[in-house]
Amino acid sequence: MEANDQEIMVSVSCLTYNHEQYIAQAIEGFLMQKTKFKFEVLIGEDCSTDGTRKIVESYQEKHPEIIKMVTSEHNVGLKDNFNRIVKRAKGKYMAMCEGDDFWTDPYKLQKQIDFLENNPEYIICCHYSKIIDQEGETLYVHPNPVSLEFGYEDVLQGNKDETFTATLIYRTSLDVTHMGNQDWYLKCHAPDKFLKLYATAVTGKKIYVMPEVMSCYRKHFGGVWSMVDPQIIRGRMLSDFNVIIKNFKYPTNFKWKLLKVYSKNYLRHDIRHLQLNNAFSTIKYLLLY
Repeated sequence: MEANDQEIMVSVSCLTYNHEQYIAQAIEGFLMQKTKFKFEVLIGEDCSTDGTRKIVESYQEKHPEIIKMVTSEHNVGLKDNFNRIVKRAKGKYMAMCEGDDFWTDPYKLQKQIDFLENNPEYIICCHYSKIIDQEGETLYVHPNPVSLEFGYEDVLQGNKDETFTATLIYRTSLDVTHMGNQDWYLKCHAPDKFLKLYATAVTGKKIYVMPEVMSCYRKHFGGVWSMVDPQIIRGRMLSDFNVIIKNFKYPTNFKWKLLKVYSKNYLRHDIRHLQLNNAFSTIKYLLLY
């Protein structure tokens, strides 16, 4: 890191649990960043049962001015792990990367911060990502990245391509950091999705996706989402959809778009699992409330 400023510009949030095979690669991606500003790396080590903590501790000992481990005596789970990092963060911006993913461009942070500093109408900046398997083999990478942008209504409908967690940097305004205090937050399964939704909702600003591949998203059997049974994932997504329609504002004429999203993505799941009451409740809510 090349920086003279004393104030921390970016806090990097890294949530990790049983990432012994991958966490060093994630940390090396942080340390290779070349910036004109100061940044910190807050690693939420959630009481791993493998060697993850020892690896994090070794990096912390070598780079105490950058690496800070945030942990406790017992496992707290994904949402509380993220919340405690938010409370410790000092940066004007928060960058995110989970312990099984990693950054590939040494100028990633500088590029994204330059964009956000010069474009105040955006609350979040992301970029493209390569998808790899647990052996590091490429599963997918977009052949022709182009600039993308999403507003609140786009995210509300699930339109958020190329916004994986490892690509995301957002402004740590008070409005956004209050997300963890919302009653619905404890019910959600995908905090990163709700962060995009909440940030665009409360600020009226947009998400920008830079047309560059600067990180890797890893699919492996220990991943929070990547190797979970598809039916379980669909159930979690449906639960999050119901949290969204009951806690976020949208115009009356927008309900038909959300009903279309439900019919396309979740109705079959409810019918297949004989969750007819759930289906009726969701449809009724969208039509009548």
